[in-house]
Amino acid sequence: MITISLCMIVRDEEDVIERCLDSIKDAVDEIIIVDTGSKDKTIELAKKYTNNIYNFKWIDDFGAARNYSFSKATKEYILWLDADDIFLDEDKEKLKYLKETLDSSVDSVTMNYQTHFDEFGNPILTFKRNRLVKREKNFLWIGFIHEYLAVFGKAIDSDIKVVHRKLKGSGKRNLEIYQNKLKEGYVFNARDTYYYGKELFYNGMYHEAIYRLEEFMVMDGWVEDKIDALYKIADCYDGIGNSKKARESCLRAFEYSSPRAESCYRLGYLFQKEERYNEAIYWYETATKLEVPENFLGFISIDYWTWRPHLQLCVCYYKINKIQESFEHNELAAKFRPQDSNVINNREFFKSIGIQ
Repeated sequence: MITISLCMIVRDEEDVIERCLDSIKDAVDEIIIVDTGSKDKTIELAKKYTNNIYNFKWIDDFGAARNYSFSKATKEYILWLDADDIFLDEDKEKLKYLKETLDSSVDSVTMNYQTHFDEFGNPILTFKRNRLVKREKNFLWIGFIHEYLAVFGKAIDSDIKVVHRKLKGSGKRNLEIYQNKLKEGYVFNARDTYYYGKELFYNGMYHEAIYRLEEFMVMDGWVEDKIDALYKIADCYDGIGNSKKARESCLRAFEYSSPRAESCYRLGYLFQKEERYNEAIYWYETATKLEVPENFLGFISIDYWTWRPHLQLCVCYYKINKIQESFEHNELAAKFRPQDSNVINNREFFKSIGIQ
């Protein structure tokens, strides 16, 4: 059986740290907590679970803080979590089984990371992270923000998931870190440029976001980041009212992969906004025919692959007086979202005109 050190960096996490540690404490052999400047009861609460608590002076560098936490681990493997992450019981049991069965020649294990949820608690954004790594390999975290583990060697994929249950947002923290780095004369690499562009987008700074993301597009970068950058560029153009440029950005994504639901849905939506319903229907229908990829390392927004295009097809078919098709797509959306108020209201409407 392998042994595991849990490594975490925290700051002002009194609302969530016990929830996190309670979910995983009996599946790990050591807990390492690195505090970067808490002013609340985080450290006091963490002491209920471990004596391995260290201070790290915050220098606007998440990668440096995580590397410091890894340096304190003593067990065979390292598992990392954020304070607002949790393991569900079923996944904790899977981790325990993995501890008993993992071949010690494995250097890294990927796990699913569920980070965004709809109002009913269904996950809508899932992606892979290198979550469990062999300590003796001395893998390093790269990047001062949106950091990643640079792993090599023998890796395996698992179906274990980590659930991100954020109670509070980061506000403009990330954007300000990037802006401060620029003021210091720091030269952004491709990954920095990509994530800076996304932070600009999230903060509604669409013109500058387009500039930075286009800057990233001519740099060497991961293909999945390129595709996601084009989606964000499309959303920026949509935000400033330029549907033509938004559509062009969606189509550019096809240069990097076959059509995906995220791009097809966006194209449908952009045509629908212009009341070009037949074109919208084509792209929404295309989205519904695509299969969700398995063991995928990029970002998957599952709502675009499931219920969302059906709900819009309900609207579009109704607009061109194809009432039966409209009804059928509302029912298909209901298979994924039976509690959705739009689905329920649509059913009531169809019932009122004699269709059910």
